[in-house]
Amino acid sequence: MIEEDPDADLLARMNDEEPGAVREMVARKLPRLLALATRMLGDRDEASDVAQEVFIRIWTQASRWQRGQARFDTWLHRVALNLCYDRLRRRRDVSLDDDIPEPAGHAPLPEDQLDDTARNTRIAAALAALPARQREALVLQYYQELSNIEAAAVMGISVDALESLLSRARRTLRSRLAGERGEHVSGKERR
Repeated sequence: MIEEDPDADLLARMNDEEPGAVREMVARKLPRLLALATRMLGDRDEASDVAQEVFIRIWTQASRWQRGQARFDTWLHRVALNLCYDRLRRRRDVSLDDDIPEPAGHAPLPEDQLDDTARNTRIAAALAALPARQREALVLQYYQELSNIEAAAVMGISVDALESLLSRARRTLRSRLAGERGEHVSGKERR
């Protein structure tokens, strides 16, 4: 049996729209949420965005939390982690590289900024060279952040067809970007 949740009364006060309840929830939960998201993402600004999204979810969905099934903190951390994982997935999928994010609090070196700019230029050129339907599928899913169902509806195709386009597009992008890296490295070796 789960013990009484220390946040149950505060949640009830929020549901009753008691003045100050939201402020108290933010004061109670924000420091831990920021610490969790910063550790997961390595970026304080992005962690702040995640914390804001979590508080929006608290405001809109916490009434669904059921006392006695799980602690509110458990639900809260699961929401925060899911949002962090979503952001990490987007980073990996969009960058198509295995870059490690800069540790929080460290500004990138000028050389790293140039490398980032060059990488973004390479990705944009590779994306532009894709067949139109593949490029459209990638842009809808990654840049517009539509779900597969939404992107397929926009394109007027089945989800299976969308996933096939995405798979071919990713494979083509990886191949082109890997080929460019190989040419760049061998060009340096020839010097």
